[in-house]
Amino acid sequence: MAPKPPGSVLELRAAGNESFRSGQYAEAAELYGRALDALQEAGPANPEEESVLYSNRAACHLKDGNCTHCIKDCSVALSLVPFGIKPLLRRAAAYEALEKYQLAYVDYKTVLQIDCTLPAAHDGVNRMTKALMDTDGLEWRLKLPPIPSVPVAAQKRWEAAPGGDHEKAAKSKLKEADTLKNKVPTVGDKERARALKEEGNELVKKGKHKEAAEKYSESLMFNSMESATYTNRALCYLSLKKYKEAVKDCTEALKLDSKNVKAFYRRAQAFKELKDYQSSLEDVNSLLSIEPENSAAAKLRQEVNRSLK
Repeated sequence: MAPKPPGSVLELRAAGNESFRSGQYAEAAELYGRALDALQEAGPANPEEESVLYSNRAACHLKDGNCTHCIKDCSVALSLVPFGIKPLLRRAAAYEALEKYQLAYVDYKTVLQIDCTLPAAHDGVNRMTKALMDTDGLEWRLKLPPIPSVPVAAQKRWEAAPGGDHEKAAKSKLKEADTLKNKVPTVGDKERARALKEEGNELVKKGKHKEAAEKYSESLMFNSMESATYTNRALCYLSLKKYKEAVKDCTEALKLDSKNVKAFYRRAQAFKELKDYQSSLEDVNSLLSIEPENSAAAKLRQEVNRSLK
């Protein structure tokens, strides 16, 4: 007797997942479509379940090279559950395949607002930045559509995802960081990094430290060997009260330049705000051994000494 074909939403979805794992993407798409029909026929649909099915079917379309249908399904999924990571990444990949680089950039950047640990999004921003600079020059950002601001509630929703996924993301972030540090920048990479760093500098002058930090982060994707970019981003982090991040950036800068005065000073400031007064004092003393007449450092040492008493 032939096996009973799947009929319930859960059965159809499970069958679609199995077909997808087997590389039968058209069959998987058809099963996800049937699951959507069954879900909608059952009455008021669960928007999360419906969004997942649209996103899964979009993955099938992407694998089969049907980028237009992939974009359509991802957009429906996102209308049901805004700021879903998987549909955003899949839609970005489809836009990229269609050479719609501006739209792909927006989706990759949106993902990074939700979870900044995802290498796929960082790599996508990197590729799109290169492509857009090649096609539109240094003014490419002026032609971008607006990047949506992700509400805190959406960020927290994905932070509360199962621990296994979060652990994988953390490991991927470490691996990505190692890859970036070991990459030797080309002449083109250095030029792009310099241009992005200058954009960051202009934003700092306007007091837009969050946006400037993003520019410095992009610059470091192209050239992670520039100590000044780390200290500049550390300045932004200090303004944004992200003191631990400031400490990390200053430490990276000092690995590249062991006598970097700005790195010592800004790390000392960050340590002071974190109430790690001993580490702050050590950094100030290191700075003053390089520049004994640095009045700002001398003043900071007085403040730290008062806190130590």
